[in-house]
Amino acid sequence: MKKIHQVLTAISQLIKTIETDYPELYQFLDENPVTIPSEKHPDLDKDTLEGYLADLNSLLKHHIKNHTKAK
Repeated sequence: MKKIHQVLTAISQLIKTIETDYPELYQFLDENPVTIPSEKHPDLDKDTLEGYLADLNSLLKHHIKNHTKAK
């Protein structure tokens, strides 16, 4: 299992990749339900962060599969 700082590093790197290589996808990151907590003081534990990382990976894989990158 990864430690929290490793998960946060992976999230940061993936977001940077999306921002740099797929700017058309970057605009949708704010709409991810994980980024909009329903609680006043949400608990962002390792499982929550790993779920967010998995969501980001899925979003990117879906985008790559369904959209060709303009060159």
